[in-house]
Amino acid sequence: RLLRPRTMGAPSSGTQHKPLEPGCKLLCRWRDDQYWMCEVIDRRQNIETMEWKYYVHYLSFNRRMDEWVTVDRFDLGAHEATGDSKKLTRNTRKKFDESHHAEEEGELDPATLKEHEEATKVKNISRIAIGKFEMETWYFSPFPKEYSSCDTLYFCEYDLSYFARRSQLERYMRTRCRLFHPPGDEIYRYADMAVYEVDSRVERVYCENLCLLAKLFLDHKTLYYDVQPFLFYIICHCDEAGAHMVGYFSKERVSAEDYNLACILTLPCYQRKGFGKFMISISYELSKREGKLGTPERPLSDLGLVSYRSYWASKLLEILAKHKGVVSIQELSDMTSFRTEDIISTLQALDLLKYFGGQHTIYVRQDMLDLYVNKKDNSPPVDPSKLKWTPHKDRPPNKA
Repeated sequence: RLLRPRTMGAPSSGTQHKPLEPGCKLLCRWRDDQYWMCEVIDRRQNIETMEWKYYVHYLSFNRRMDEWVTVDRFDLGAHEATGDSKKLTRNTRKKFDESHHAEEEGELDPATLKEHEEATKVKNISRIAIGKFEMETWYFSPFPKEYSSCDTLYFCEYDLSYFARRSQLERYMRTRCRLFHPPGDEIYRYADMAVYEVDSRVERVYCENLCLLAKLFLDHKTLYYDVQPFLFYIICHCDEAGAHMVGYFSKERVSAEDYNLACILTLPCYQRKGFGKFMISISYELSKREGKLGTPERPLSDLGLVSYRSYWASKLLEILAKHKGVVSIQELSDMTSFRTEDIISTLQALDLLKYFGGQHTIYVRQDMLDLYVNKKDNSPPVDPSKLKWTPHKDRPPNKA
């Protein structure tokens, strides 16, 4: 329970106060103008103004909402009576999830996760500018120390070179950058969407910069500089000015488990528009060309599982809605390049799979088919005939 005075105890901007200590917990005004219990993680003082700023973690929110705040955001008169923090309402939780949706990785065990969170607990870059967008970052990323004091980092949207000041980026774009699309080979173009394959052995710096950029929005990403085992697929929205990066996914050159996707990210300015489903579709088209069954790298995070389960469900229901007669799980696997275990788990989650006499039987309910038919799909369509790509194992040595 929180004991709170009738009026907020935040001092006016001109009031002197004793600096708050890291580790203390108190109420802080969040972006919804409501006060939420937070913990002070770090603090810093402006040498010129002598004003203190505090890096806070809201106990009810994901770490991506951590931020630097001034003392006027705190309710210094309230204190915590017990260890309980204010709980998220269902509407607030939904609003938070919808505005901060990402395809996260789930690759860390509990011990490593704790060590990772301690090492990356303070966000070093507050926001980035790329193309015509500016967006707040969510997590720490190990950019060189000389950029740690930058409030905003400026990226060239084509080659991902980054700068501390906008004027530096503008000068670079005028005098040095000659690209209007990501480096690498264009392997897909349909309507206003394009996909570029970038080989990390050829474009190492680009791939390293891409991983540093991605880490700002993926909490548990650990790959920054060892990029050579991976191929990167950059998804772009195209117009007369060039090919603008929407997101990317990566995959191992050689995967012992036949994973067809290692990491996936849609930039926040393009989220909730179906680009995640588009990238997953492309990854499975690559698997079909390789003659393999595909599946994403494990373990999947909760958000990753939701994204894939939604994709698997939509593709399976699309087939079942059109198919006449009996269809087996193996036939579904052959049609989609999904692993049978992914098909089984998805059908079980939809309550469309029953187990009798030592075998699985698919029971297609009409309400599920109606749900699929009536569901709006805002993802860009994928036309497999527009994919111009040869598996690396089938390429001549100098092209692999």
